Amino acid sequence: MLKKLVFTTALTLSAFMLQAQVQAQEPRKGGTIRFTAPYATSFVSNDSHVSNSVQDEIYGYALHRSLYKWDSASNKPVLELAKSVSTSADGLVHTFKLRDDALFHNGRKMTADDIIWSYTRLMDASKNYPGAAFIRRIKGALDVQNGTAKDISGLKKIDDFTLEISLIEKGEPGFLFRTATTSIFPAKEAQDPNFFNKPIGLGPFKFVEHIPGSRMVFERWEKFYVAGKPYADRLVISPMGEAAARDVAFRNKEIDVSILGPAQYVAYQADANLKKGILEVAEVFTRNMGMNPTHKPFSDKRVRQAINHAIDADLIISRLVRNKAYRATSWLPLSSPAYDKALKPYAFDPEKAKKLLAEAGYPDGFEFEWTASPNESWGIPIVEATIPMLAKVGIKVKVKPVEGSALGGIIAKGDFQAYIWSNTSGPDPLTQMKCFHSKTPRSSCNYTTFSNAEVDKLIDEAGATDDLAKRNEILKKANAILFEEAPVWFFNYNKAVLAHQPWLHGLQPNATELALQYYEDLWVDETSPAAK
Repeated sequence: MLKKLVFTTALTLSAFMLQAQVQAQEPRKGGTIRFTAPYATSFVSNDSHVSNSVQDEIYGYALHRSLYKWDSASNKPVLELAKSVSTSADGLVHTFKLRDDALFHNGRKMTADDIIWSYTRLMDASKNYPGAAFIRRIKGALDVQNGTAKDISGLKKIDDFTLEISLIEKGEPGFLFRTATTSIFPAKEAQDPNFFNKPIGLGPFKFVEHIPGSRMVFERWEKFYVAGKPYADRLVISPMGEAAARDVAFRNKEIDVSILGPAQYVAYQADANLKKGILEVAEVFTRNMGMNPTHKPFSDKRVRQAINHAIDADLIISRLVRNKAYRATSWLPLSSPAYDKALKPYAFDPEKAKKLLAEAGYPDGFEFEWTASPNESWGIPIVEATIPMLAKVGIKVKVKPVEGSALGGIIAKGDFQAYIWSNTSGPDPLTQMKCFHSKTPRSSCNYTTFSNAEVDKLIDEAGATDDLAKRNEILKKANAILFEEAPVWFFNYNKAVLAHQPWLHGLQPNATELALQYYEDLWVDETSPAAK
């Protein structure tokens, strides 16, 4: 507990010092911000509703805006496209007074119709939009998804700038409507077949071009509703899935930021100059191996538990991840208000794993195919480290390598026996635990199609109370059952590390994903190679 407190204090101090430095300097206008998207070598689409990958959210924060945004300073969601919100006595109906100065990049004002259209679009069951996991909490959204209604009954337009949203359970709507996957698109314009060749949004930067596998380029939106922002004239986001490529580009001063993997984390800390530009945050992500119960061995809880006992996760975190992570117990991470510090991780115990396999009817083990991307922190290198460990208990692994940009789509379709991924597990524990409710489809976030009646009951009970302390205690119980059922191998919780050049200012210590930045707050001083 003391170690955790010291680390948290250090992160808080680091973030405070970073913000103090920014406040001490007057933001400079002009220049180009050269950002990186580090999780794949490309983007999935120009449509921010399509992808369930953070890779695509990175550009979405430039081009679009959602009803809420994440405030890293207060560590909570705050209104973005509305000036105020009032809530009914029963906590279910939220009435938003929308901004009347939010202009799409074609100059048209956003209205309630655009929000209604965007949210309704996300519930198209044939498209598997990841944002549906959040929109489905609106009354009547499931009827649209199931094809029994065309309109979401819980969305009511009072006038152009007043919108009423009725939820099916109590909760903070800011946790639901804040990500790029719930971006507000222009209703009429987005239905044009050519819209996504050059999309428009409400964000601080306008789309200029997308050269697949190379870069997305944006330019300053002069009519952005926050006065004086953005500061930069241009923004270039380059997909760089290979850590070595990012390292070379960063050291050559060709990019302004780089998410560091384990090896780079150690190397940059050892360099006196590079160490000065490191920002660390304990993120709300759980790295895991998901198991598909349609592959027969994985339908047995004892097999899933055996895998958790067969892998020495602590050794992998120490040697391969270079301690740039925290050992996972169950799903909810250290930074979650419903984290249960009483839970202990699965012990590395090959003999117990063998015993469980024998009890399940697999005394000689079995073979499975493991889908993985090249990511050094939670991809193929991690899988390769587990292969000899699993082999010792009779389990053989066949690796199926896939490109990082394709991984999310493969998993959402269920086209896997097992996968390894890094999934959002916060900041709202109720929203994230709903990914293990039996009524949540795989396309939303129940990737292992987990189903447990007691977990369903607890999640429903948690959603019915507006007492946050009581809700968190209920979710702890559900999280404990999840640990016992082991639908995944619980690997680690991420410590995110971002290296930044000395001329880049305004970075936010975003615990929901450090690579996601509000670009309107970033600026470069005159020492940047791209200052002009």
